[in-house]
Amino acid sequence: MNKNKYLFVDGSVDPRLKIGYGAYLLLDDLSLNTDNFGIKTKKFQETSSTKLELETLLWALLELINEDNLTIYTDCQNIVSLPLRKEKLLAQNTQHLKPRTLLNHLLYERFFSIIENKKYQFVKVEGHKQKNLKNNIDRIFSSVDREARTKLRDII
Repeated sequence: MNKNKYLFVDGSVDPRLKIGYGAYLLLDDLSLNTDNFGIKTKKFQETSSTKLELETLLWALLELINEDNLTIYTDCQNIVSLPLRKEKLLAQNTQHLKPRTLLNHLLYERFFSIIENKKYQFVKVEGHKQKNLKNNIDRIFSSVDREARTKLRDII
């Protein structure tokens, strides 16, 4: 059985250019000093902020496909609520006389396929907190956020 690990995921997008960078960090221990150590990034094109958050998470989960026990930290409410909205989202494409295709339906379907039979817990973090209000989780998440923003700034 896999020991629980901690995944931090965030993205930064330029809505004008529809380009963004996703970033993630996988940790075994939350007490480690993580200043940019081990943060992975990837460029995404033709994206939006909501789509980028999901694309980044899917990329991370596919790279970590053998990890069964993850606590996933994100500032994206859409991702945190997806497991609770699964039935409604999947039904939206099939239950109407004129099926409505959700904007990111293929990404949602892939998400549900990947998380099936996994022990993933999703935790919403408040992004962009004042420094004096941050706990260790917030500081780690800020490192991932900062790395994504830095990568995006480097290309625009």
